[in-house]
Amino acid sequence: MTEANSSLFPRIIQLEEGWNTQIKARAIDVLEDVLDNGISTDKESLFAPNEYVNIYTVCYDMCTQRSPYNYSRELYNRHGETIERYLTTKVLPALREKVGQGGTLLLSELKHRWANHQIMNKWLKKFFSYLDRYFVVHHTLPSLLDAGLRHFKTQVYEEVKTDATNAVISLIDEEREGIIIDRGLVRSIVELYESMGMGNLDAYVHDLEEPLLESTKTYFVAKRQKWIVEDSTPDYLIKAERVLHEERLRVAEYLNPATESRLLRVCEEQILEKVETQLLEKEGSGCQVLLANDRAEDLKRMFRLYERLENGLNPIAKIFRLYIVERGNHIINTRRERVQSEKKEKNDDPDFVRGLLELHDKYLGVVDEVYSSHPLFQKAMKEAFQDIVNTDVGNFTNAELLSTFCDRILKSGTEKLTEQEVERNLKRIVQLFSYLNDKDLFAEIYRNQLATRLLNQRSATNDLEKNMIAKLKIQCGTHYTSRMEGMLRDLAVGGDQLAKFKRHAEQKQQDSKASLEFSVQVLTTGFWPTYRKPDPTLPDELKHHMDTFADWHDKEHARRKLTWIFSLGSANVRATLTNPRRQYDLSVSTLQAIVLNAFNDSAEYTADELGTKLKLEFEILRALLGSLACTKYKLLVKDTPGPKIVGTTKFKANVKFSSKIRRIQTPKPNLQTSHNKNRVEEDRSHAIDSAIVRIMKARKTLGHTDLIGEVMSQLVLFQPNSKQVRRRIESLIDREFLARSEHDRNTYEYLA
Repeated sequence: MTEANSSLFPRIIQLEEGWNTQIKARAIDVLEDVLDNGISTDKESLFAPNEYVNIYTVCYDMCTQRSPYNYSRELYNRHGETIERYLTTKVLPALREKVGQGGTLLLSELKHRWANHQIMNKWLKKFFSYLDRYFVVHHTLPSLLDAGLRHFKTQVYEEVKTDATNAVISLIDEEREGIIIDRGLVRSIVELYESMGMGNLDAYVHDLEEPLLESTKTYFVAKRQKWIVEDSTPDYLIKAERVLHEERLRVAEYLNPATESRLLRVCEEQILEKVETQLLEKEGSGCQVLLANDRAEDLKRMFRLYERLENGLNPIAKIFRLYIVERGNHIINTRRERVQSEKKEKNDDPDFVRGLLELHDKYLGVVDEVYSSHPLFQKAMKEAFQDIVNTDVGNFTNAELLSTFCDRILKSGTEKLTEQEVERNLKRIVQLFSYLNDKDLFAEIYRNQLATRLLNQRSATNDLEKNMIAKLKIQCGTHYTSRMEGMLRDLAVGGDQLAKFKRHAEQKQQDSKASLEFSVQVLTTGFWPTYRKPDPTLPDELKHHMDTFADWHDKEHARRKLTWIFSLGSANVRATLTNPRRQYDLSVSTLQAIVLNAFNDSAEYTADELGTKLKLEFEILRALLGSLACTKYKLLVKDTPGPKIVGTTKFKANVKFSSKIRRIQTPKPNLQTSHNKNRVEEDRSHAIDSAIVRIMKARKTLGHTDLIGEVMSQLVLFQPNSKQVRRRIESLIDREFLARSEHDRNTYEYLA
């Protein structure tokens, strides 16, 4: 009967009995002894499996007995009291003893005690795990692990954290000075700080990171003040780069990763941002000196470091821009001195253009290689070259100088360059062209020079001409190059037409016996520049061939009207001189040939008489006579010395002319201007008018300042000044495209 009752009703374990004889004696006391003295060498584990199971079973039984013998709450409380007692009686005294003996001793003891606490917390949690599963959850209490951490934080951490933080910072400062420290020790203490946040980093940030950042600031303020005095800019930046690298490694080794950005920001602010102006302007080693001495590696380092700072690159980009402008002004001043020393200024200055090209190549390379094509430096370079390229010196604009340089390298026989070199130079020229404000002026000049090359058959190759036009087309669009492309098409079509005409003439046997070889190039009026059109008295044979071509052309193209432009033609003339007999082949313009033909009868004419005979304006005739009588090859002689020609100056054939070469290229007078200034201004007026009307049509009503600003932003081929825009606005008001608002005179309204 007693035995049966014993199996139905298990023995009740009283609180003191279970705690003192079982849990404390067989678990807690053993655990504390191991923590204080270390585990016995003959034991593989702190508790054998059967020992652990027996203690767990006692705790389980005491928590599952019926009330009033259910001791869950009492065990939960005694769990906390046990940890608290151990911390206050064993851990704190040991730590207090180490305070003041050196940071490493304190941190080592703290590391040891923290590791012991984690062991105690883990085993107590395992013994009382039934509490965690039921009692803690049911009563919404901290888990056993959390409770253990809280006791450590309250009893130990709060007391030693200030000394521990100071010790950690002291070790970090020692490492910054090159002293080797125990990084593993610091890593363990950092983990302690992280654990004290109970799931977040608040304790780590507030108790360690913030003091560390403040200490770092103080440390590098002192370093900065020393370095800025002792070191050159490159040496300073080498040290700064090393500091940032070491601080990044320091975080990776033993600090929390979240600290990296904040720690580096403090370093950047103290060693870079605070002294940026001093470093960049440092005498003998600042940014401008580095640029002047091509110190690419130092400039790259400066860029890398200051790219880290918000707006850190702005001062460097400003210095870069000003330095390029300074170098460009040196080239401009050299041209100014050259112009002032010359008696007659020319529209050709290849040295000036090459100087700009070399300057641009050099600093385009700096932007790409040193500054990694950063937009800020691309903008700085663009602004610098806009200043340089649009600073004109003398009577000829930079637009004309750039175009003339293109003419030099595209014209056969002028520059001894390979096709690849010409292509490279054209690419470089277009880069300078992109900075030019007067792109429309460049187009007008380039078109005139292109026409001269094409008509005189002086282009190096047709492919290069097409390549240059294609580059301009990419920069400015189809409309910009449409006339130039039309000129090339005219020549292609004209060759086919000339071949067709020659076949027609041969069938008619009209030029088979003729002594004159005749060819014509038909041009489309809209594509080509406007030329002077003298109508001279022609030799009969030339007039006969012209009439023949005109008759054929009228039949082929009934709706087209031919207008002859003799100022563009060329001729090869055979000059035969007697006493002694000698012959020369002269390459002359058509008008020069007409003038020479007038002297076939060995007559002598005054300039006025010749003008009447040939029906040529005196201005044109004077240029022709000057090219034949006042140059190296004097095919005509005049009765007065010097180059001056007046109406009464007499001319006759130079029967004594002699030359060592038979084929003679005579200088051809320039009867055309490089560009039509009136046409350029007229085109600009139309462009401004169109922009104003487009804007007003879209906006309907707009203020004066806003309208001028929008017009300026839309015009890309030239940059008008505000006065020009105002004049065009007034013109549109007069023509009733716009009207001033009745309520505000500075507001315009579009009239549909």
